[in-house]
Amino acid sequence: MNITMLKGKIHRATVTQAELNYVGSITVDADLLDAAGILEYEAVQVVNIANGNRFLTYTIAGERGSGVICLNGAAARQAQTGDKVILMSYAQVTPEEAKTMQPKVVLVDEHNAVAKISHYEKHGKLA
Repeated sequence: MNITMLKGKIHRATVTQAELNYVGSITVDADLLDAAGILEYEAVQVVNIANGNRFLTYTIAGERGSGVICLNGAAARQAQTGDKVILMSYAQVTPEEAKTMQPKVVLVDEHNAVAKISHYEKHGKLA
């Protein structure tokens, strides 16, 4: 039996664009994807902090260093430019792997650049 565990998270990034006329996805600065261990075309859950919307989509790598967080297609209806979002990816692991798994948590600055790569301690606090 495998367990679904948090693998990587980009925390409180600012939406820079929303493009309705596009096949659904979220375009993310490739530096952020790398820092969080999220692959291009990987499924991610997105949470909009402003309105509480949660939805699933997949990632497209954006230009490195651009700070882009662009919701595309139907996902563009879930957030507005300027909203803060959290992106989370998950992995299926064995119970033994789950015991030592350390999800990567990427904290960003006001330009969506990597400010810190952290991990969770007990009770959900960031280290």
